[in-house]
Amino acid sequence: MRKRGKNVKFHHRVAKRAAVRYNGNMQTVQLTVGLDTPQTQLKELAAQKLGIRPGAVRTFVLLRRSVDARHRDALKLVYSVGISTEVESVPCFQPPQAGALPHRPIVVGFGPGGMLCALVLAEAGLRPIVLERGDRVENRSRLVNSFWQGAPLDPECNVQFGEGGAGAFSDGKLNTGTGDKLSQRYVLETFVRYGAPEAILYDSKPHVGTDRLVQVVRGIRERILSLGGEIHFREGVQDVLPVADGVEVRTSCATYHTAHLVLAIGHSARDTYQMLSHRGFAMEAKPFSVGVRCEHRQKAVSRALYGAFADHPALGPADYKLVQHTPFGGVYSFCMCPGGVVVASSSEPGTVVTNGMSYSARDGVNANAALLVGVGPEDYGSDLFDGVRFQLQLEQKAFALGGEDYNAPCQCLGDFLAGHPTHAFGSVLPTYQPGVQFARLDEGLPTNVRDALRAAFAGFGRKIKGFDAPDTLLTGYETRSSSPLRILRNEQYRSLTSPHVYPCGEGCGYAGGIMSAATDGIHVACQIIQESTAQ
Repeated sequence: MRKRGKNVKFHHRVAKRAAVRYNGNMQTVQLTVGLDTPQTQLKELAAQKLGIRPGAVRTFVLLRRSVDARHRDALKLVYSVGISTEVESVPCFQPPQAGALPHRPIVVGFGPGGMLCALVLAEAGLRPIVLERGDRVENRSRLVNSFWQGAPLDPECNVQFGEGGAGAFSDGKLNTGTGDKLSQRYVLETFVRYGAPEAILYDSKPHVGTDRLVQVVRGIRERILSLGGEIHFREGVQDVLPVADGVEVRTSCATYHTAHLVLAIGHSARDTYQMLSHRGFAMEAKPFSVGVRCEHRQKAVSRALYGAFADHPALGPADYKLVQHTPFGGVYSFCMCPGGVVVASSSEPGTVVTNGMSYSARDGVNANAALLVGVGPEDYGSDLFDGVRFQLQLEQKAFALGGEDYNAPCQCLGDFLAGHPTHAFGSVLPTYQPGVQFARLDEGLPTNVRDALRAAFAGFGRKIKGFDAPDTLLTGYETRSSSPLRILRNEQYRSLTSPHVYPCGEGCGYAGGIMSAATDGIHVACQIIQESTAQ
């Protein structure tokens, strides 16, 4: 990801000036406690650690909660808390007020990046217009569930396209490695305001759940509308043309004029990539990853990681994050879904794409995660769109292996390692809908990806007992972990081709998940607000 430079400094100045801040008396305390310690005791424990009378505490905030599972026979909960004898609050970004713009800003795409960008613009008084090719989340959920039950695929509204973006059907995990804590807190508090569980404010691996995300997304939409914004569903962008003082945006329904066009198009908008390339927008190919979805029984994963504490109510189902270096390339787990399901995520006819998700309860029988291997131009070619073609060919191969009816090809791990066909399931049964078909996944993968996956499982099995069990189920293929292209922008978030266009989020190559896409959307909105105040 490119450095953000000057506009990040602007963003932090605005955030610190507008946010409620610590007054200097708040202290952060780390507490390591047993699993049976109730959260109601934490304030007293923190006060004792600092020598403060519990009755004198005016502010107590849970900042972070994680599990210390280094010793399976003595699991602990680790809390970071803020405590003060004064009335204080956790700092959080607050959208500043904007000046005037000659035209309303337009946001293309209503996934995490576009949604938070539009929300901040609306809170600033700029009344954005949102153009989303898919449907509103309520209708979208019905269409997606119908597809999973065997109904035809809607190429304009599916797991990839529609209100909420791909993140609406990928579990709602909100962890990220980006360092903008103020914006992250704003995203979390916004999600809680509209229905997410309060625990996401302090859990080390915050999770909403696909079912609760529908409520969150709807709440953000209604807030933008109440502030004078517009959201146009089923209105895909067909062309972007430069004009004297901005750009002209042509959709399937209308033509718009703006001086501030935000492209939050998502990583599957291949037709939009083609249109932008045709219009001369500066773009570059970028590495991405492909692989398979891996399923185990959740109880086996929890026992392997938590031992005798596996069923303790303070823990929930265990998750994991794995990395293994092999002679054929690195392999890593991605989008791990405890108690989750593998989902059909195609956006184009004649393709099979897998993803994973959990509902808020995370009470499914299986755990699943993508196991991915990085690929680059040396694997698929140096042309700008060779990576896109590589993805598509793998998805079409999966469609053929699955029987050409959107069933997914699957293979048990023991057979994948040995190069044999699978004839029967073991203890792990598939969760993918509409269904699966036994097939030779190993034959369909690129050689280096197949060999890296095979080599990695022995190491994974040493890290998590039973991870390499022969009846572990693999489903293919996972191809949409990130965008294969980047639409180039400068430090002010403007396209190198047009100063009126702002590439944003995961689809433009500047994020890698819900949280990082959402914070990127906030940064882009702040840049536009800064420009409005300078006019």
